[in-house]
Formats: sequence, C-alpha cells, structure tokens
Amino acid sequence: MAKRLTMMILRNIFLFPIVLFRLFRYAKNDKLSEQKKYELIRLIGTKGCKGGNVNVHSYGLEHLQSQSGYIMYPNHQGLFDVMGLVDVNPVPFGVVIKKEAYRVFGLREIILTMGGLFIDRENVRQGLKVINEVARQVQEGRNFLIFPEGTRSKNGNHLGDFKGGSFKAALKAKCPIVPIAFIDTYLPFDTNSIKKVDVQIHVLKPIPYEEYQGMKTAEIASMVKERIQTAIDENEHNFNNK
Repeated sequence: MAKRLTMMILRNIFLFPIVLFRLFRYAKNDKLSEQKKYELIRLIGTKGCKGGNVNVHSYGLEHLQSQSGYIMYPNHQGLFDVMGLVDVNPVPFGVVIKKEAYRVFGLREIILTMGGLFIDRENVRQGLKVINEVARQVQEGRNFLIFPEGTRSKNGNHLGDFKGGSFKAALKAKCPIVPIAFIDTYLPFDTNSIKKVDVQIHVLKPIPYEEYQGMKTAEIASMVKERIQTAIDENEHNFNNK
C-alpha cells in the first residue's frame, strides 16, 4: 500500500495540503450538506486513482442513481474498495467500518466526512445501535455501504463468508439491497506494486424488500453472495492479462 499511496500523494503534492485542510474542517462541520462533503471525497478518490495508475471500470451505476434509501453490500477485497467506488459513483453514501479505523489518521476524517459509522464487532450492544442508526438514516433517504464479509478476504477474487448479521439493517429499514462485485480491487493497495492496474466494479440489480421479506438473514447473505460470485466468475478475466 505504501508505495502506491506515496505515488498518489506525490503526484498531487500541491493539492494535497489543501484537500487535507478541507477534510479536517468538513469532518467536524455538521452544517455542510452531504453533497458538499461528498464532492470533496470524490475529489480525493478521483485524483487518487489518476495519480496511482488505477483505472476503474464501472458497470450498472444506473442502479445507484435511480433511487435513494438503499444499502450496498459488496465483497471486500482490499483497502482500495471504497476509493474505487467513490471515484465512479456520484451519489453520496455512508460506510459502516470497524472501530479500529477510527485510530487511523486521515481515514477517520474521511469516514466522518462521509457520514459513516464505526462499529465494534466485539460489542453486541454497540453493534445493535449502529444497525438501528443505519436503518433509521436509510429510511430517511440516505445510502449506506456495509461489507458483509466483515473484513478483507485477503484472497484476491475469492469470496469469504458473508455474515447474516450484516443484513439486519436492511431488514429493519425494509430497503433495497444492492449487491456489488469488486474485482481485482485488492491490486492497488494490497500488493507491493505501482504498475498500472485495472479494477472492476459491477453494481448488480437491486433486490427489493419484497423479494427477501420473510427470509432469514443467513439466507439473504447466501443469496447476495451467490449473485456477486456469479458476476466475478463472468468478468474476472476481463483485464490485467489474465
């Protein structure tokens, strides 16, 4: 990660201090609109991808632009996942991320600026509060991203287990579930290379509440995982000389 991140910063060296200053201001400013804050996040994502030699190929973005009040459930390949989605997605969203990220300089401010939430995976009560808060905000029209694997798979394009508990927020909000397939997004930050890479983001057809209503969370997790797996199987050989 260090090599490519350093390259991203160096290639944006004159912009970097300005963006960092604004990021710390925005993270603490509750009066700014979500759209205004997200414009800064997108600037970071777009400049970062360009400076880091990362080409993001996106498909199905119309599913994110045609509605609001949904939760995205992607596989989690690497540290680049959110940056890649921000680069191509003009629609603001929040992220649920493990509480350990709060201690990471810069990442904390990015998540706060996005209106994201930090979850303690070892604290059931705190986790329930986060789920309830996500559901409340989604019902009010915000969009969120939750990684159902809970953490990076660290196994390339192979999926880890999708945890049923991550879908409780969708059930509570009775909102559309948007499966997203990340392909090769582990390459930018989770390999020790700065060579040009192509990553893919496939936004799949949303699953309306009526389709998963009455299902157990484990069944929902299995359904979403299967759809993402199918997208990966069909597209993983498109780039990077595979």
